[in-house]
Amino acid sequence: MQRYSWSLLALLLPFAVPAGAQAATSWQEGQNYFLVQPPQPTNVAPGKVEVTEVFSYACPACNQFYPVADRLRQSLPANAEMDYVSASFNPNEDWPVFQRAYYTAKALGISTKTHDAMFNAVWKTGELAVFDMASGRVKSPAPDIDDVASFYHRATGISKEQFLATANSFTVNLDMRRADSFMEAAQVDSTPTIVVNGKYRLTVSSAGGYDQTIELVKWLVAKESK
Repeated sequence: MQRYSWSLLALLLPFAVPAGAQAATSWQEGQNYFLVQPPQPTNVAPGKVEVTEVFSYACPACNQFYPVADRLRQSLPANAEMDYVSASFNPNEDWPVFQRAYYTAKALGISTKTHDAMFNAVWKTGELAVFDMASGRVKSPAPDIDDVASFYHRATGISKEQFLATANSFTVNLDMRRADSFMEAAQVDSTPTIVVNGKYRLTVSSAGGYDQTIELVKWLVAKESK
């Protein structure tokens, strides 16, 4: 499966799919959203609808999207739950390290508190920056899991030793393999991608913009709630 880096596309995205564009009044399968075949199992209680964002902290388009993802999560109805799958398919830009970081934080119960802060550490403060801002090239060396452990220690107080031990645990390794398997099965080849209830896949581009992404996801949630 071909995997796309959004480093360049992220710069063009705001112009290609402006957030203020008029929302679509109807959504077309195969154009705005795509069926996942076969549907993937969900991790929510019966009667609930799962909304999954596939992302990476090192993905520039995901960094632009995370405030939208926050708005999406807050706008979902009570029967819908949002979760996240961290992608690793761009090792040249350090994505496997950030995948391990996410699942470590999740295993430690701190991922919700630190999710937005991780984007800021990569793209705003530069504490965990992947790209050198002067040259635009990937840093060498790029941030490693020890650097990430230092960030989480400062952000949450959790010890580096505990973070690193968890990062190398069976649980985190299993979560990473499950994430990769989910992306392969759901045919996710770019980030950010939204998967609704294991059945429908969409992107900002296919929806037509940021606001349209929120509306389309809510429409699919309503479709699954019937």
